[in-house]
Amino acid sequence: MTETPRRFDPTNPDDAPTTQYAEAADATTGPGSAEQVPGTDGPAGSTDVAATTAGRAEPSRAEAPTEPAPARAPETRQVTRAGMVWAAVACALVVLILLIAFILQNQEYVQVKFFGLEGAVPLGIALFIAAVGGGVLVAIAGAARIIQLRLAAHRIRRQSSPGTRTR
Repeated sequence: MTETPRRFDPTNPDDAPTTQYAEAADATTGPGSAEQVPGTDGPAGSTDVAATTAGRAEPSRAEAPTEPAPARAPETRQVTRAGMVWAAVACALVVLILLIAFILQNQEYVQVKFFGLEGAVPLGIALFIAAVGGGVLVAIAGAARIIQLRLAAHRIRRQSSPGTRTR
């Protein structure tokens, strides 16, 4: 999110310049300068800014704290299983809506031949069936690899655990 820029307020301690050049400028022109008019709290030609600032009662620069306020640590968000499930369902719904739009826009019939079978099917449905078939093949290959890794890990655990016999 972007932050809307605001005007510089010289009476606000958060807006005070923090460079060495600003400190040097404050020494000559700030509230503690040598040019004070009798009967006023500030330098010559100035008025009490705190009293004239639209009813706000803010401390003058002399009363401002010298240490900056401690910065807040950014809040960390906890990722929960429910939040992950919600995000997955939302993404799946978006994909399904796009898939339905694709199928509805591709209703022309095409000739499909597969291992001697032949027929006419809408193009969108034929492509959807092909995509599901590809997904099933990827899932089968992934399941085979997971089973292979689990068996290897089981063998390693069985060999390294004390008190068990090896064949």
